[in-house]
Amino acid sequence: MAQTGLMIFLLISLLLLDQTISQASKFKARKHSKRRVKEKDDLKAQIDKLWREVNALKEIQALQTVCLRGTKAHKKCYLMSEGTKHFHEANEDCIAKGGTLAIPRNNEETNILRDYGKKSVPRASEFWLGVTDMVSEGRFVDVSGMALQYFNWDRAQPNGGKRENCVFLSQSSQGKWADEVCRTAKRYVCEFLIP
Repeated sequence: MAQTGLMIFLLISLLLLDQTISQASKFKARKHSKRRVKEKDDLKAQIDKLWREVNALKEIQALQTVCLRGTKAHKKCYLMSEGTKHFHEANEDCIAKGGTLAIPRNNEETNILRDYGKKSVPRASEFWLGVTDMVSEGRFVDVSGMALQYFNWDRAQPNGGKRENCVFLSQSSQGKWADEVCRTAKRYVCEFLIP
């Protein structure tokens, strides 16, 4: 009987020892697994950061290409359109290229746009700007809806009332602005902000 008790004691001791070793190895495996998950998450974060940097470099390269084809002034590049479009189509085209329709913010930018227009398309007398009063008649804003602090209206402009809601730059009026029916096809200049 003492031998049976000793056998049972040894058997129970072996089972407890086996269970303890098993739990310890599971704990190590979990700890190792957590470390592996953290390393994997860190690697994913590094890869995401690299992709963002690659995409930023692609954007910069695309802007440099635009600047080489167009003209650069301060922290902007301007690119004249190949053909004519209605105001909304012109605006969508500029957005698709990563910019907006050109929005002169002062006399210097107006003069740069006027000179660039004369140089790049001497026969074009007018081109769309990113200025409109479609939302609220008489309240001209840029294409993103921001209020303008600068205007360069020609004499007796704007004069279109509810019918003429889009703004163009007139070469014959030395860069002065006028409002026009948005469905009119004109050349346009896209503007790109550069770092």
